[in-house]
Amino acid sequence: MGPDAIFSIVRGHAATVLSISPDSVPFDGRLVDLGANSIDRLEIVTMTMESLGLKFSLVELSHVDNIRDLVGFFHAKAQRGAA
Repeated sequence: MGPDAIFSIVRGHAATVLSISPDSVPFDGRLVDLGANSIDRLEIVTMTMESLGLKFSLVELSHVDNIRDLVGFFHAKAQRGAA
């Protein structure tokens, strides 16, 4: 699965959790800037993990600062899982 498809999943989950339009979730944005608190961010990440069939320690996300980084992280994990 490519980064665009993963972004679409993250965008959809963010829109659902935050009750906003998917179009208002920018690739270079930050979830916190969209109004996401720590619980919202955890829910978005967990939903995306489930959608992608991934399991990992949430501590691994400590370096993720924005949605682009999050998509890149999920893409790398999905690639390793598919290998």
